[in-house]
Amino acid sequence: MSRPRPGRTVTGMQVGQPSTTAMATAQARAYHQLADEPRIFTDPLAVRIVGEQAARDNPFDKGVDPELARRRRLFLATRSRFADDTVAEAVAGGTRQVVVLGAGMDTAAYRNPHPEVRFFEVDHPDTQAWKRNRLSEAGIEVPQSMTFAPVDFHRDDLADALAQAGLDRARSAVYVWLGVVVYLEHDAIAETLRYIAGQGGGADLVFDYSYPPDAGQQARGKRVAAVGEPWVSFFTEEQMRSELESAGFTDIEDHSGIALVRSYADLPADGPALPGPHLVRARTAVNG
Repeated sequence: MSRPRPGRTVTGMQVGQPSTTAMATAQARAYHQLADEPRIFTDPLAVRIVGEQAARDNPFDKGVDPELARRRRLFLATRSRFADDTVAEAVAGGTRQVVVLGAGMDTAAYRNPHPEVRFFEVDHPDTQAWKRNRLSEAGIEVPQSMTFAPVDFHRDDLADALAQAGLDRARSAVYVWLGVVVYLEHDAIAETLRYIAGQGGGADLVFDYSYPPDAGQQARGKRVAAVGEPWVSFFTEEQMRSELESAGFTDIEDHSGIALVRSYADLPADGPALPGPHLVRARTAVNG
């Protein structure tokens, strides 16, 4: 296997610092805990890991229509809730391995109520070093069931890194891959999908992707590109289904972001649009 990059480009990262967009996502999840009722996604660690002031000071919300910023925040909360629900269903079905690709400031491994379920966090070493420091400062313990799998996506092989971390490819696993696909080249996306579908015991995958952007999304894309993390890949629902089927997935649920938000929260039909993101849950049969 060559080098799929299940994480953001690192051109916008500073040594010893997390990805800018990973941090902004964590800030949005944290601010959701402070600002939104009813809450879609409850995470008692979100504010602790980024700090309350940082939660209220998201750079990507500056100069943006407050209602649009709220809807984007609700989408990110929905995305995390959808991932948590997918993991819970997989665990209830007997899966005991969870791989979080491009983990950023995700806290699922530290909220895991099942000590027999192993979590593997894959991300750039600088992001992981910053996160481990913040966990220590916030008094959040890294459980024995959690393993960091640092990957420099320009040099390291995902399969090798997860093998060294102890992932059992012969047993089932659930993969969480959020906020990543839009930053990757097509070949890296396709190869990562094939790797996940090759899980010998069967795989559940939850991830998001983006439709080709409209004018509003293009403006946001320019802000993201300005911090060195440009959007690269876009898909229609039909194109993504074809990618998944080609990789070996047979059970595919594709949800528009706004429809899924509305399934969790009362969101008026009028107001600023939230185009672009889709959330997918896909499964494979047992291999081998």
